[in-house]
Amino acid sequence: MRVATWNVNSVRLRAENIAAWLAERSPDVVCLQEIKCVDEAFPRETFERLGYNVAVHGQKGFNGVALLSKRPFEDVTPGLHGDDSDVQARFLEAVVSTQEGVVRIVTLYLPNGNPPHTEKYDYKIKWMDRLIRFSRERLMLEEPLVVCGDFNVIPASSDAKNPAAWVNDALFLPQTREKFRALTNLGLTDAIRAVSDSDQLFTFWDYQAGAWQRDNGIRIDHILLSPQATDRLVDAGIDKHVRGWDKPSDHVPIYVDLDIAER
Repeated sequence: MRVATWNVNSVRLRAENIAAWLAERSPDVVCLQEIKCVDEAFPRETFERLGYNVAVHGQKGFNGVALLSKRPFEDVTPGLHGDDSDVQARFLEAVVSTQEGVVRIVTLYLPNGNPPHTEKYDYKIKWMDRLIRFSRERLMLEEPLVVCGDFNVIPASSDAKNPAAWVNDALFLPQTREKFRALTNLGLTDAIRAVSDSDQLFTFWDYQAGAWQRDNGIRIDHILLSPQATDRLVDAGIDKHVRGWDKPSDHVPIYVDLDIAER
């Protein structure tokens, strides 16, 4: 089973690119973030024609997440529990059945948190605390769990071309990285780091200042695996070349291959 994630930065603007990448990479499950549209405006027919089932948790003009799967979804649940007042569309969970049992999939778009020392950063940290509680509960199920998305977290200096440029940014503040470590310390494995310790593995290049041309990137899109999923990890990778396509997102897709047979 191939599971991928991509912050597409507007699904309607990138539909053609997404379709081309789906044909090239052929993932079984895809986690999308920052779709920037309500559920009814999501171009589901584009992906249904390619053989994907679609689940959407959208929001007008901002945020929004979606799941695509070649297999039917079960137990589709939008929203990260823990704060009934939070109406931002940043989280979607579903289960996919295989001949070896279920695989639980999460797509998330974690808050950016900038500028620091504001309510936006407080929201980010509280959201991460909720994600930690959620993950702890799901890990108790002892099933393959794949948590994918744009975490807006640079975990370490090796995940940025120029770490010094990010020291005062919400993506790289010590508290942000501590929360991410608390999440992985629950027993979740960073799939990309499980297969490579390279210091040039980036998933985001800003549109400004020639960041792509100078390879001035950061790694903020992650796939985290439960122990049951990690045991099935075959490979993981970053489709960096997609950033060079016409009208690209500022993020690129990443993926994992798991040794889980489809039904």
